[in-house]
Amino acid sequence: MTLGHPANSGTAVDINPASAVMRNARDIGETLAIRYPGLDLTYRRLDDRVARLASALVAGGVAAGDRVAYVGLNSPALLITLLASLRIGAIFVPVNFRLATPELRTVLERSGAIAVVAEEGHREAIESIRESTTLALSLLVDDDPAVPAAEATPGWRRWSESIAAATPFAQTKPAGFDEPAVLLFTSGTTGVPKGVILTYGNLWWNSVNVDSRVDTRRGDVTHACAPLFHIGALNSFVLRTLVRGGTVVVRRSFDPSRFLDDLREYQVNSFFAVPAMLAALARVPGVFDAELAQLRSIVVAGAPVPPSIIRQYAEHGIRLQQAWGLTETSPFATHLPAERTLDKVGSAGIAMPYTEVRVVDVASNKPVGAGTAGEIVVRGPNVTPGYWQNPEATAAAFDAEGWFHSGDIGYLDQDGFLFIVDRLKDMVISGGENVYPAEVERVLANMPGVTDIAVVGAPDPKWGECVVAVASVDDGVTVTLDDVRDFAAGELARYKLPQRLRIVEQVPRNPSGKLEKLVIRKLLEAETDG
Repeated sequence: MTLGHPANSGTAVDINPASAVMRNARDIGETLAIRYPGLDLTYRRLDDRVARLASALVAGGVAAGDRVAYVGLNSPALLITLLASLRIGAIFVPVNFRLATPELRTVLERSGAIAVVAEEGHREAIESIRESTTLALSLLVDDDPAVPAAEATPGWRRWSESIAAATPFAQTKPAGFDEPAVLLFTSGTTGVPKGVILTYGNLWWNSVNVDSRVDTRRGDVTHACAPLFHIGALNSFVLRTLVRGGTVVVRRSFDPSRFLDDLREYQVNSFFAVPAMLAALARVPGVFDAELAQLRSIVVAGAPVPPSIIRQYAEHGIRLQQAWGLTETSPFATHLPAERTLDKVGSAGIAMPYTEVRVVDVASNKPVGAGTAGEIVVRGPNVTPGYWQNPEATAAAFDAEGWFHSGDIGYLDQDGFLFIVDRLKDMVISGGENVYPAEVERVLANMPGVTDIAVVGAPDPKWGECVVAVASVDDGVTVTLDDVRDFAAGELARYKLPQRLRIVEQVPRNPSGKLEKLVIRKLLEAETDG
C-alpha cells in the first residue's frame, strides 16, 4: 500500500465558517439563517451581504491577517462582519460595547485594527481616539431598524452604500487549523485586557466537543441574546448553527419576558446563558407553564450556577447543563451532561472529549488527588496558542508540558467531575485561614430574598482580611448581617462567615455574567474612605 502525501490526511481541509455559509447559500439558500426584527436573512441573502462586505473591506485596504473590529450590540451586522472578515482571511475583533472610551482605545490600539464597523452610538467615542489608532477604514451601520439613523459623517462610510456598491467577493480564503481567526480581549477585571488569539482550529475543535456531548442537530434554532462579543455566546451555538444550516434568533440584549416569548414562538432548541439570565427568566410569570418541549440544550457558563436554580428548572423538566471554560479555551473545557444534572448538582462536569483537564498543586504543579483543591489546568486543540503580541503573558500562562493555567481553583471528585471553588486571585486569607468567596456565594445564593450575591476580602486590622458580602435583595425585603451569618452557619465554618454586609441595588457583573470583583472592592474602599 502506498501512502498518500500528508496533505491528503485531512488536516489540509478548509474549516473556514465562511466557506460553510457559502455552501449553505448554494444548497439551502432559502432557509432562514438569521431571524432579527425587521431584517430576516436567508442563507442566500446572508452570503450575498458577506461577499459584498468582503469586497468593501478589501477595497478599503484590508488584507489577510489584518484586524477588523466591530463595536455594537448583537445584530446581523456583527455576524456579517465576522463572516466577511473570515472570508478574506482577516482577523475579527469583537469589542465589548460597554467599554469606556479609554478602554476602547486600549483594545483598538493593542489589536492594531485597520478597519472598524460600528453603530451610531459608538461613533463619537471612536472618533475621539482615532488619532492614536491604526484605523484606515470606518463603516457606520445604517440599515438596522433598531439603531438610530446614521448621519453623513466625514471619515465614515455608510455600511449600506458600501455593501450595495461592492461586487461580491467570489470565494473564501481556505483556512487551516493554526491560522488566527478571532481576537478577543479579556474583560480586564484585574488589570489591562489581554488579546486572546483563537485559531480556526480552536473554534472547530470546540464545535466538535459540543457536537459530541450536547444534543445539537442540523436545522436547529438557537437563540442569541447573550453578548456575542463574548466567546461563550458566539462559539457555543451561534457559529456552529450557521455552519450547519440552522437558524439563529438574534436579539440585541436580554429581556426575560421577550426571551420566553421567543422560545415559544420560534421553537428554540438551544441557547447559551449565564446564571443571572436563568434567574431572571425563572421570575417571569408563567414560565414553567409554557410549552418548551423542543428546548433540548441549555448550556450555562460564565459563573457557577446556584444549585437552587438547577433544581428549580429540573422540577419542570428542564435540565440545565453547566459548563466551565474561559475565552482561552474557546470556550468549553468541561461540560455536565444533561443526564447527570441532578446527581452531580453543582458540578461543572467532565472534560470535553477532545480536551484534557487536571487539577494541580499551586506550588509544585503536581497533580493532586480526588477531592483536593488546586489550580485547574487545560490542554487540547481548543486552547489558545497564546496572547496577541504578548510573549510574557503567554509564557506565564503555559507550563513546560503545554498545560494552560486557568487561575481557577477547583477539585475533581472520585468520578472525575469538576467542581469550581474560586479564582486563585480572589482567595481571602483571614486569620491565617483560606476562604474561597465562591464557596460562600454558593451558600448565600440560596438565601430567601437575596437576588444576587458577591463575596470579597477587605483589609482588617485584626485578621489581615475579613469576609465581606455584597448583596442585592427583593423589593421590600430587609436583610441584616446577622441574618446572613445565621443562614450560612449551618453549612460553613465560622471563619468563612461574612463579617460585613453591604446592600446594593445591583451587584456589579460584566456582560459575561462574571462578578466584577475589582469594581466591588473599589465600591467598598470608597465607602470606607467616606
